[in-house]
Amino acid sequence: MEKRDFIKNSLLAAGALLLPRKSQALEFYPTTLNAEWAILYGTWCGTSRDAALWISEGMNGIAQVFDVRENPNLLNYKNVIVGGSIRSGVTSKELQDYLVKNKVILSNKIRGYFAVCGNMRQPVKLEQYDQFFKNHLVKLTGVEGVVNRVFLGRVTFGLMDPDSRRMMQSMPDMEEYDNLKRSECLAFGKEIIEKI
Repeated sequence: MEKRDFIKNSLLAAGALLLPRKSQALEFYPTTLNAEWAILYGTWCGTSRDAALWISEGMNGIAQVFDVRENPNLLNYKNVIVGGSIRSGVTSKELQDYLVKNKVILSNKIRGYFAVCGNMRQPVKLEQYDQFFKNHLVKLTGVEGVVNRVFLGRVTFGLMDPDSRRMMQSMPDMEEYDNLKRSECLAFGKEIIEKI
């Protein structure tokens, strides 16, 4: 073997050893090593991801945050918060499917719900709480009577799939906006810790 080939193969082997065994790019690492809390979210454009991270931050970073598209195994978590972005009154199909598929596992772990919606830029009312939680997430999970919160969302055209972007841009006076407030998400995280 030539010296050049030996060095090249050695560098490739060393590089392979540095690669992680399991890539978890979407996973958020909490401040505690033995996390008992998980926050599961479904999102289209990232708004619910930000809300979930900020809720965990309000909980002093004790919750592991998972995108439902990762299909996380939540069996070893004792407490789960579930939430997602809302379109046409429901969360993403991926989140709905996951909740139905894992209903038995999650039934005694769900401690709260959150929803993120544009709500036509109007203040959130009791109607949204009934629609998103009582008539949607509770029906999917069978878990009711837990702490919940609706946050106003945001519209970022560049993060939307082409069909959604065309539909949103065809609405009169529709423009990009951001009404998701970090302070509200942090406060909800603190409320969860205080109530549990």
